[in-house]
Amino acid sequence: MPENNHSDGPPVAEKRPSERSYHGLVLEDDYFWLKDPSYPDTDDEDVLDYLRAENAWFERQMAPRHELVETLFEEMKGRMEEDLAEVPWIEGGYEYRWRYSPGSEYKLWERRASGSDEYETILDEAKEAEGHEFFSLGNLSISPDGKRLAWSADFNGSEREHLVVDDLATGERFADGSERVSSGGLAWAADSDSIYYSEVEEDAWYTLRVKQHVIGTSAAKDREIFYNPDRTLFLSLSESRSREYVLITMDDRTTTYTYHFPTDASEAKPELVSPAREGVRYVADHANGQFYIRTNDEHVNFRIVTAPEDTPDASHWQSLFPPSDDIYYRDITVFDDFVAIEETSEGLSRVRVRLNSGEEHYVRFDEDVYTASLGINADPAAKFLRISYESMITPDTVYDYIPAQKKMTLRRQQQIPSGYNKSLYTTGRIWVTARDGVEVPVSIVHRKDVVLDGQAPMLLYGYGAYSHTVNPTFSTLRPSLLDRGVIWGIAHIRGGAAMGYQWYLDGKLEKRTNTFNDFVDVSRHLVENDYTNPERLAIMGGSAGGELVGAAVVQAPEMYQAAVLQVPFVDVLNTMLDETLPLTPPEWLEWGNPIESKAAFELIQSYSPYDNVEAMDYPAMMVTGGLNDPRVTYWEPAKWTAKMRALKTDDNELIMKINMGAGHQGKTGRYASVYEWAEEFAFVLTQLGVESVDTQD
Repeated sequence: MPENNHSDGPPVAEKRPSERSYHGLVLEDDYFWLKDPSYPDTDDEDVLDYLRAENAWFERQMAPRHELVETLFEEMKGRMEEDLAEVPWIEGGYEYRWRYSPGSEYKLWERRASGSDEYETILDEAKEAEGHEFFSLGNLSISPDGKRLAWSADFNGSEREHLVVDDLATGERFADGSERVSSGGLAWAADSDSIYYSEVEEDAWYTLRVKQHVIGTSAAKDREIFYNPDRTLFLSLSESRSREYVLITMDDRTTTYTYHFPTDASEAKPELVSPAREGVRYVADHANGQFYIRTNDEHVNFRIVTAPEDTPDASHWQSLFPPSDDIYYRDITVFDDFVAIEETSEGLSRVRVRLNSGEEHYVRFDEDVYTASLGINADPAAKFLRISYESMITPDTVYDYIPAQKKMTLRRQQQIPSGYNKSLYTTGRIWVTARDGVEVPVSIVHRKDVVLDGQAPMLLYGYGAYSHTVNPTFSTLRPSLLDRGVIWGIAHIRGGAAMGYQWYLDGKLEKRTNTFNDFVDVSRHLVENDYTNPERLAIMGGSAGGELVGAAVVQAPEMYQAAVLQVPFVDVLNTMLDETLPLTPPEWLEWGNPIESKAAFELIQSYSPYDNVEAMDYPAMMVTGGLNDPRVTYWEPAKWTAKMRALKTDDNELIMKINMGAGHQGKTGRYASVYEWAEEFAFVLTQLGVESVDTQD
């Protein structure tokens, strides 16, 4: 329990020394008790008292910022289209779209028959969310005959979803008791009478099984059609583009293999597309009577191959797009008349199309730094390709592109109701030489009237893990910082895949520290080249990006004025030592297995932010978490905050907010989530001296 829960200061968590031994090494942890022994149920009153005390301190410290938070929130809301609607897409003779009703937190899903002017509502998220503190729509899929909608939703942030099937003709609802559905996908049987789903285990958060549910029958009767007991593998489920096959993909971030079976089979008998080969990853899809496979079997940047429907194993693979040192293949969408490829080269995304005639070309855009990706392309017979496009100064834009004519048609560009003048801002990319000589790209945006004399406030964002790339995209939130003179930067560090798949490999396992070093080196470059200075530099990251921020403030605390750690994965060693946690065994190939390997133990211990907090001055910090988060468990931010508060020698502000009814993504609803961003921005602005508010710690 907190030793100090009085009004004169922040809560101080009780120290309860604990020791555990691994490989002859002793691991000491005064705050190990903050992990509730009965997790995933969190009911230890000492733990809950501490979290409540920290939340109360957060509210007290944020109270003087209330007016600023409200101002930022209203600014952000003012840039949001209240009646935002997606460009309709065609699927099975219907046009589908989602939209927001003015003032609504959630989407309204609609469709209309081709040739009709009237949309009908097929799912009202706001209605489904009524009475729930948390609501997050997961899977959503229309049956092959177009008569049924299957969807699943998480109602508490635990990432265990309830499956619902609605009859769109009669309005009848089937909620047959499937309440542990994974967000990893749904697939319909061809007869539209049953659906396949992956199931989260009853007492854990990993997925080992695929089941078949017959609509209108009890979930207790669901038939298990696939089981793999290996917890080190992630399982996902999908329908092929042709809707002729169900695909079950197993992956441990190093090796992938896929099972398939026909959607019209009377009994599902999953068979391998191609046997697993250590170190080979492949993602399969089916269209036009053959399989299309993206694989790294010959090159780290992958290639794209085709395979016969009856003999899809690797011995029959034929290259469609050969491997390249310069091009990283990220995605493929197959149409009747052409294929579209989403790829990365030199740190920028590109879209390539190839006609069935063999002619191919790139879709051209005007800006130098942008993000282009394949949009919603549900109809393989379409003659056009839907593309999503944006940059750090260009709002989200949707184009339809006709490859045969090289013709681009603007379908929608995000509107900013309160007004937005793109000409006031500038964006670009710089390159930073890291300490080992590698060139790291950094995307930057700021107002044109900002003077780069070393005095400007700046926020640097990063992630750097799992091959995830933080692209230079537009944000309706960001102008609230930019218009106050703040520079925004994105460090495309190793661990992501901005520079190809090897860029990811160079930031994992024994090379993990490259990620943190890149980020710190980018920070130093920005200071040395007069973008900002340490008293005006803030950093931000979430999840593995929160680990990044934690590692940066431990390595170079003097570089930063403030840090925001969103659901931070900061207790890496303890988490990788706890094989009872659902995500630990699958993550050993990402971080290393400290249970089996002394070298892995010592490496992770050397950089794990929590294990390297020492008595010294640190930047001001805001930390967030979710009580129901199965990815980064609540005790990681809690332990970090408790240890940091006990050891830091400065008077800088340290606050933590744990959402008691949410998970990894924080609060749901478009406005509720924006309010949390307003809180974080208010913290940053006051710490950087852009806004003046008196707080205490």
